Amino acid sequence: MTPRTVLEALTRSPLGFLRTVWPWRALGYLLSGGLFATTACVGVAGLSTASVGAFARVLCVAAVVVFAAALAGPLERRRLALVDRGDGRDRPEPLSGPRAVGYGAVSVLVVGWVDLAVGLVSLGIPGFLLLAPFQPTASPWQAVAGPVAGALLLPVSAYPIGAWAGVRAAVTRAVLFPKDRELREVVRSRARLVDAFEAERRRIERDLHDGAQQRLVALTVKLGLAGLDLPPGSTAAKEVAEAHALAKEALTELRELIRGIHPQVLTERGLPAAVRDIAGRCPVPADLDVDLPGRLPAAVEQTAYFVTAEALTNIARHSGAGHCRITARCEDGVLRLDIEDDGSGGAAPARGTGLTGLADRIAAADGRMLLSSPPGGPTLLRAELPCGSPSA
Repeated sequence: MTPRTVLEALTRSPLGFLRTVWPWRALGYLLSGGLFATTACVGVAGLSTASVGAFARVLCVAAVVVFAAALAGPLERRRLALVDRGDGRDRPEPLSGPRAVGYGAVSVLVVGWVDLAVGLVSLGIPGFLLLAPFQPTASPWQAVAGPVAGALLLPVSAYPIGAWAGVRAAVTRAVLFPKDRELREVVRSRARLVDAFEAERRRIERDLHDGAQQRLVALTVKLGLAGLDLPPGSTAAKEVAEAHALAKEALTELRELIRGIHPQVLTERGLPAAVRDIAGRCPVPADLDVDLPGRLPAAVEQTAYFVTAEALTNIARHSGAGHCRITARCEDGVLRLDIEDDGSGGAAPARGTGLTGLADRIAAADGRMLLSSPPGGPTLLRAELPCGSPSA
């Protein structure tokens, strides 16, 4: 995996660090900050000695400092890319506000000079030794030993430069973009967990369908054939018939379990057919108004299906409703799924009933859940899921 920051490259492979572009990127990062601070200070020094009135000098100097501080904030975002490349998805937003201006002022007045000092000192010592033969006061042994020591120290200078650039970049991100990367990584991790969970559900569904279900079907057939060969009314015939009935019940329960893990109708015919299937098996009568222009992304269909299944289960178990309604529309790239019942109301995520799990599942799909359930009813649960453009 390619390192994303100079500190990551430095700690992962200290010796290999010298063979990468990171030392050069770190040096460019430090020198750009130092040169900007130097330019700002030269401008301040020039204006402070200008032949104008004292009040005008103060105004000009203050204007230069404020302008440099305001410019230093956005400049940090550009410079940060030299030593903190990220992964293309966690780039900081454009900087603004007093936090950026304040950090820009500190960068111009203090930290920029430290950047310049670290770069010049780290390179200046080996550079001075390399130039020892050209110094008129150098003795013969200094003219020989100096370049050797300088050549040995020059690669070593990459480490303090890289370390300080990494620390400087980490401080910059912590001050100007607090929680930015962590929040985005949490969101991506949650999405990856949901995808892994769905993949595992599909694997279990395939194993049950192709393995256990087929064996139960074979067992049921064998027991049925065995019952035909036994004398009617005999004890053995009764026991085989009971075993046959139990095997058929187990097969029915297994099919229901497989359908609950991942319904085949959802994969083959899409969300409308799957919602009709689950609504038809709900004890509470349900009216359907599902009008979708085509197939939605698989993740959206799965989320919408299991939201519907959990909501109908809650209605049947807890609401006391005599009727419910399911409405689904896809407008402006958003699937709006409404599930309404005429029950007693009072539903709340804090009371359990699976609503917290529903909210988490919807949030993992980058959607949101809205709930209206006053005491006495009715209850309306709305799930809004971004779905892009449906396919035909």
